[in-house]
Amino acid sequence: MAAPEEHDSPTEASQPIVEEEETKTFKDLGVTDVLCEACDQLGWTKPTKIQIEAIPLALQGRDIIGLAETGSGKTGAFALPILNALLETPQRLFALVLTPTRELAFQISEQFEALGSSIGVQSAVIVGGIDSMSQSLALAKKPHIIIATPGRLIDHLENTKGFNLRALKYLVMDEADRILNMDFETEVDKILKVIPRDRKTFLFSATMTKKVQKLQRAALKNPVKCAVSSKYQTVEKLQQYYIFIPSKFKDTYLVYILNELAGNSFMIFCSTCNNTQRTALLLRNLGFTAIPLHGQMSQSKRLGSLNKFKAKARSILLATDVASRGLDIPHVDVVVNFDIPTHSKDYIHRVGRTARAGRSGKAITFVTQYDVELFQRIEHLIGKKLPGFPTQDDEVMMLTERVAEAQRFARMLREHGEKKKRSREDAGDNDDTEGAIGVRNKVAGGKMKKRKGR
Repeated sequence: MAAPEEHDSPTEASQPIVEEEETKTFKDLGVTDVLCEACDQLGWTKPTKIQIEAIPLALQGRDIIGLAETGSGKTGAFALPILNALLETPQRLFALVLTPTRELAFQISEQFEALGSSIGVQSAVIVGGIDSMSQSLALAKKPHIIIATPGRLIDHLENTKGFNLRALKYLVMDEADRILNMDFETEVDKILKVIPRDRKTFLFSATMTKKVQKLQRAALKNPVKCAVSSKYQTVEKLQQYYIFIPSKFKDTYLVYILNELAGNSFMIFCSTCNNTQRTALLLRNLGFTAIPLHGQMSQSKRLGSLNKFKAKARSILLATDVASRGLDIPHVDVVVNFDIPTHSKDYIHRVGRTARAGRSGKAITFVTQYDVELFQRIEHLIGKKLPGFPTQDDEVMMLTERVAEAQRFARMLREHGEKKKRSREDAGDNDDTEGAIGVRNKVAGGKMKKRKGR
């Protein structure tokens, strides 16, 4: 490791004084008045821990490594210093933010636009799954901020005439550990080669992996480390439970939980796109307003699903790990790990979708006979033994018949859907389960019509 003391020595930043924290405002941190007003309008009354530590250092022009748990206000910690600097020296193509997933890119863009609305900040989102031509036009207008996934950005750097990042002043890598886990290493290396060495770099990550340390040495100059949680942990207000169940009854227990905790909004994590889609169909058949979000859906459908859930038009979002990082959906009450995550760290990110910004929330993990070792690893990582969630097994078993019937319907719909898939994808923008309601009526010989209005 090259000069570790250089990276780790300024640890004072990691111990904020609690008394000070209570009274700090964005103005105290050195944020300019017009941006303080924007924070007020967004309802950001006082800065979070990571913001208190990172913003003053960023405003002094230091490179930063921010280690903070999910839901801790990381976006504000890098967006405010960048906009502050942009006000002082206005320039096009001023900052680049790299993110691992498309949804996160759109969310960061929304925050930049909201914070910078009064000063006319323009941003462009450059991600896969969306028409390149319209992105090239957006880049030709030279926005101030580019938020991109690495693959598509390289594509534009290589193929879009007249587009380069030679004047770039700020580089942010958000969820850096995930960018590298998704094997974007070669793309990141290419990007680092074509942007100026003389720039400010912010690296934000929930976990400090070996890959992130390697990236830190390549990309940052004498950085300051701001860590608000040194070990992996979950938020205090999060109630965590597990349920030990035979794997063949997972669907039945899921329906039981949804009934028991009715009235809450749920995020249910599945391990595969296939299982996400199957479970969404199953729940739809039982009259729940469930909506899927996974990597095999087109980008417009993914955003559509997310927006319906955010707008509370749907109360259950079924997702793969595409949605476990960084997405800030304020009103998630319960996270259910329907399939246990294979990487223990993913558990932290999944359950971090609830109990955000000081609210409380529940997380329930399904543990089958095949998952015991994985579950023990999670308990070891978070350093606590989880209690069992109280269930009435006889009540659960009363649901088995209805669930079995719904499973049959879901299977028929899937088979029917496979044949119709291409025509349905061309036909429109609704999420697959939405379109499947018509198919279900045909399959059931019109018996299901009464549920059509959901």
